[in-house]
Amino acid sequence: MTLLPVEAALERILRLCQRLDAEVSPVGLALGRALARDVRAGRTLPPWDNSAMDGFAVHTQDTERPGATLKITSTIHAGERPATRVEPGCCARIMTGAQVPAGADAVVMQEKTRPAAEGAVIIDEVPRAGQNIRRRGEDIEEGALLLPAGRALGVAEQAALWAQGISEVDVGRRPRVAIASSGDELCDVSEAPNGRIVDTNTPVLAQLVSLNGGTATVLGRASDRLDAMRDLFRRGLEHDVLITVAGASVGDKDFTREALESLGVAVDFWKVAMKPGKPLAVGRKDRTLVFGLPGNPVSAMVTFELFVRPALRVLQGLPVAVPLLPARLAEPIKKAAGLRHFIRARLERRGTELWAVPLVSQSSGALASAVGATHLISIGSDETQIPSGAVVDVLPLSWGA
Repeated sequence: MTLLPVEAALERILRLCQRLDAEVSPVGLALGRALARDVRAGRTLPPWDNSAMDGFAVHTQDTERPGATLKITSTIHAGERPATRVEPGCCARIMTGAQVPAGADAVVMQEKTRPAAEGAVIIDEVPRAGQNIRRRGEDIEEGALLLPAGRALGVAEQAALWAQGISEVDVGRRPRVAIASSGDELCDVSEAPNGRIVDTNTPVLAQLVSLNGGTATVLGRASDRLDAMRDLFRRGLEHDVLITVAGASVGDKDFTREALESLGVAVDFWKVAMKPGKPLAVGRKDRTLVFGLPGNPVSAMVTFELFVRPALRVLQGLPVAVPLLPARLAEPIKKAAGLRHFIRARLERRGTELWAVPLVSQSSGALASAVGATHLISIGSDETQIPSGAVVDVLPLSWGA
C-alpha cells in the first residue's frame, strides 16, 4: 500500500474541514479566538488632541527663541475640558493625556522649563508645532476597519475592542470534539493496573483539544469488539470532530476502520509516510470530521499536532499555519530513507542563534520522549544524514512548556 506524504495528507484533511458557525462571546473570554466578522470603529480615538507629556501647552509664535517667559493662565488635568483658550503671551499647565486647549499648538515637557515669577514659566527650548501632541484620530477614525474577520484575538486586540466600548464579539464557535478510545489492556488512572496499562491518551488528547480552542468530551473506552467500538463511535459522530485512539493498525483486534465504515464514515486515507504516527485514519460523515489516531502515546500526540491541530484552527476560522522556525541542529541525525521523521526536541538560544537539541529518547511508546519537548524537528523523507550545525525547520508544539 502506498503511503501518503505528510503534506498531501494535511492538504486532504483541510479540504474536509468546514468552518463552523459564529457565536457571541464576551471579549474577555475570547482570547485566542477568531473574529467571525469585520469590526469597525464606532469612536474616533483619541477623541481630541491631547498631551503626550506633563508640561506646558504653548503657541509656537510665543516661543521662537529660547528663554521666553509666559504667563500660566490655567491647569488642565486628564479628563478635564479646557476652560479657556491660550492667549498670546500665555500658556497652560497640562498633564499627560489632557485635552490640548484652543490657541496652543505644542506642548513643552516640564524638564525643558524653569519657574519664573509667580504665575509664570520660562521656556528653555524652541518647540515645533505639533510637538508632544497626540492628534485626534491618530489611533483610529470612526468607521475605519478596527479588526478584520479571521483575526485571532490577543490581549492588544481585546484592548482595542474595549477602547471602542465593545464588550461582545462574534467569533468562530469552539469545535465540539469527542474522544473515544479502545483496548482491553487499558485502565483508568484511578484503577489498580493489575497487569494493565494506564490510559494516558484520552486525558492527554482532551488537554490538547482544550489548548487548541476545542471543547472536549471524553466518551470512554470500548473493549476490543466491533460492536462495542461501533456503539461508542456512533455517539461521537454527533460532535463536530470525533477522535478515536488505537485500533487503527492491522492487528486481529484492530476494528476501528471497520467500525467507522459501518457507521457511514467515508475514510479518505489510512496511512501516512511519517514516523512516528504512520497508522493514521481520516474521514468524514456529514459535517463530522473523524481522526483515527495511533495508540502509541507519543504517536497520538505528534499526529494531533500535525493534523488535528490545523483542522481545529480551520474549523474556528483561524489561519491554518503554525509558523515553522529555522534553527541549527545541535546533534547529527541519521535515519533511513522513505519516511518523514519528526524528532522531539527542545529549543535553546546560543548567542544570537536558536539551536534544536533532540531529546535522548525518540521511542513513540515512551512518554519520557515527549517530556521536555518544545518543538518537532522535521526531517524530509529522502534525507538520511543531517550534520550538527545544519539549519532545520522546527514546529512549535502546543504542549511545549
